[in-house]
Amino acid sequence: MNYGAIKKTDVANGPGIRVSLFVSGCTHGCKGCFNREAWDFKYGREFTKQAEGEIMEALSPSYIRGLSVLGGEPMEPQNRGEVLSLLRKVRERYPEKDIWCYTGYVYEKDLLRWIQEENAQEVAELLSLIDVLVDGAFVEERKNLRLAFRGSENQRLIDVKESLRLGSTIMIPS
Repeated sequence: MNYGAIKKTDVANGPGIRVSLFVSGCTHGCKGCFNREAWDFKYGREFTKQAEGEIMEALSPSYIRGLSVLGGEPMEPQNRGEVLSLLRKVRERYPEKDIWCYTGYVYEKDLLRWIQEENAQEVAELLSLIDVLVDGAFVEERKNLRLAFRGSENQRLIDVKESLRLGSTIMIPS
């Protein structure tokens, strides 16, 4: 997996001060995408143990609320394994930090279906480690700059832990 950037003090992609990893590679091709260069799976640098260590160290201060993973597309099959490995380590070392993930895929239509129909255990475990999922492709015609933590009105903030526990999609009001 490649990545385009690691932001160590991000305030735009989730609440509080966060560390954000922008992975490379995306097949959605959203019109008006803010990070179009990250569509290329080879964009940026290789995600190495050094990059992972940089993220783990950046998460250590108490004022850092959590990690956000976006892209590109963290849920692309080519990215899932590395993202999963990172999230496992973050959960183990920083159980008090929250994890947000941005995906152009839709929670029920894509992610849950993959788990049920394709036995995609990586996706199941990824979801179990994520606190908030921002789902849905960016739709330029529904762009709204007043929305918290997302770019278009079709995108949703999902409480993943409660959604999995209750078996229905639980939205976070914004």
